[in-house]
Amino acid sequence: MASNPIGIIDSGVGGLTVVKEMMRQLPNESIIYMGDTARCPYGPRTSEEIRQFTWEMTRYLEQFHIKMLIIACNTATAVALEEIRESLNIPVLGVIHPGARAAISVSKKYKIGVIGTDMTIRSKAYEHALKTIHNEVDVYGLACPKLVPLVESGVIHGDLAEKIVANSLYPLQDKHIDTLILGCTHYPIIQPLIENYYNHKVKVISSGEETAREASAILDHTHMLNMSKDQPPIYKFFTTGSKTIFQSIAKQWLRMDDLEVETVKLSNVEYI
Repeated sequence: MASNPIGIIDSGVGGLTVVKEMMRQLPNESIIYMGDTARCPYGPRTSEEIRQFTWEMTRYLEQFHIKMLIIACNTATAVALEEIRESLNIPVLGVIHPGARAAISVSKKYKIGVIGTDMTIRSKAYEHALKTIHNEVDVYGLACPKLVPLVESGVIHGDLAEKIVANSLYPLQDKHIDTLILGCTHYPIIQPLIENYYNHKVKVISSGEETAREASAILDHTHMLNMSKDQPPIYKFFTTGSKTIFQSIAKQWLRMDDLEVETVKLSNVEYI
């Protein structure tokens, strides 16, 4: 069981930010990744669509006998985490609570901004998580629907990217936040642009690092950490969309020149 892989699912390439942290913190662990790029972004979709898509990815990864599932998509975490956690007999992690804990730990004024997809912001999942930890925190949620398509297109540098980021973040300008949660795992890929917008005066929180730390603690506690160094870890990447675009972004982000990606179709999968 300890040598079984960890499954990570996301609406697209954003979950690669979690993969990167998992590879850094847990270098012996094999990882199977599924990015639903063909149906990304999830933010504007209905709760039922998001639930179905999340279950389809989960069922697909079950064939690899995963020992843990990480729902790297904030939107899917908000909609489907509890249901999937109750249904599977393996640990299931989301990215919202780890990100909230990290933000509270660094905020000085407890004025925290959260940017994410429409669905993530409407769900108030981060607000609930933050106020559970510190009930006097001021939370300012902002949907940024243009940022996920920006990352998925691979246009993550240059004047156009800077302009889209600036326009997206402008509504938070008068909130005087000292901490900003990247409430979508796509956003760390453009984190330098976001930090530049704030002149590095706002602490920007990515949940990937904290999620990997939590995964490590759970695996250690359940005696499922892969301690063997006899076999190198195996990394498999699946996408429902363009293999070329996914591979280009993944190679750049993970710095893996030999990274292989397989395109699969997810539909009509029994998920209930």
